Amino acid sequence: MTRDSRAPVCRLYLITPPGLATGGLAAFADVLAAALDAGDVASVQLRLKEADDDSVRRAAEVMRPVVQDRDVAFILNDRADLAAELDCDGVHIGQEDVSYADARAAVGADAIVGVTCHDSRDLAIVAAEKGADYVAFGAFFPTQTKRPKTRAAPGILDWWSGLATVPSVAIGGITPENCAPLVRAGADFLAAAAGVWDHTEGPAAAVKAFNEAIADAATE
Repeated sequence: MTRDSRAPVCRLYLITPPGLATGGLAAFADVLAAALDAGDVASVQLRLKEADDDSVRRAAEVMRPVVQDRDVAFILNDRADLAAELDCDGVHIGQEDVSYADARAAVGADAIVGVTCHDSRDLAIVAAEKGADYVAFGAFFPTQTKRPKTRAAPGILDWWSGLATVPSVAIGGITPENCAPLVRAGADFLAAAAGVWDHTEGPAAAVKAFNEAIADAATE
């Protein structure tokens, strides 16, 4: 996950839905495969906040091949130790999780380490200086996936894109219908959970709609 002038101006970053660890992994893997085949996706984050380690392992073992076989990055939320153990492409850490230094030590120099920065310019600068591969800002819109600690405005994406080479991820309640201002503001990636998995026409249709919305916004 890098900012590349040859790549689309903005790409999709999928986050798995809540409750995934409770069952139905094989069925979800089929849904995920269809979604990834429907359009450009940069990465998939396995996010199982309340799951035990064995549940995370089982989910990763099912999902990782589906994702990586399509040349999409497979990222684990929070757990840098498990990300390294399970051959993930990287880890995403929050401000209350393991430190950046410990995460980097666990996953290695070549893996992706992304950092939640909420609506803080200072946190983003610090993360970038330490070597983060991307910084995540949000929440930009109301979301049912998690209770956001902050609300962010598109202006922070515009500020960051003019300042730094480290890519930005916009997160929080993003849908194909509301993503255009974030694309125009300079987001490198749009993180989506409910906007994909709860789409009325299904996840594959959502991925297609996101890609169309991104392309339209980039030409405005």
